[in-house]
Amino acid sequence: MRKKKNLEEKIKSVSGNLTVLYSEDRNFTTAVEKKEYIDFSEIFGNDNPLELEVGCGKGQFICELAKRNPDINYIAVEVNPNVIYMACKKAADAGLSNVHFLQCRAEYLPKYIPDKAVEMVYLNFSCPFPKKKYACHRLTNERFLKIYKQLLKPNGEIHQKTDNMHFFEYSIEQLSKEGFAMKNVSLDLHNSGFENNIMTEYESRFVSLGQPIYRLEAYVRAAE
Repeated sequence: MRKKKNLEEKIKSVSGNLTVLYSEDRNFTTAVEKKEYIDFSEIFGNDNPLELEVGCGKGQFICELAKRNPDINYIAVEVNPNVIYMACKKAADAGLSNVHFLQCRAEYLPKYIPDKAVEMVYLNFSCPFPKKKYACHRLTNERFLKIYKQLLKPNGEIHQKTDNMHFFEYSIEQLSKEGFAMKNVSLDLHNSGFENNIMTEYESRFVSLGQPIYRLEAYVRAAE
């Protein structure tokens, strides 16, 4: 996406909804060892449950979710400044006080979010990185699943949606390897009878083209 004109000024205009995070340590492994936890109670003004979307895009999903659930606080993560500006503006225009955006890479999340702080992780139409050599960048790769497991509370869940069958199969395999069990798995979400689905921008486009949407809910298996 081409950089928006006057992007820096636009970002400043939504600074109340956005925290831009930058670590001088570009090594993810060592960077997360130095904790700089964000005080979400101060940001939101309450201690309501926290839920997290990784890769929020233009914010359609997370803003609608926040509207429907005013007693839940939502953290939305996006690395692209052009895109996150649009998401922040959408939340600001809607007057939402229970969603806050973080501009950072997902690898840094344990640096800023305390362990066991999050009730739910949403992964909506993440880039599938189809070439095998880029598999480590997939948001359901084991290195990211370890991060989510670290951030999730006991009984927390990951909800994923994608239009890519091969990525969906890969995700199921990776989740299983990391000790997650799955429920409510759908190979055609919009013909499954699933209620209260919130569509993303990508999802609306794929559905209009007649493409099936794949969805799952994952949770950590209880110790036997």
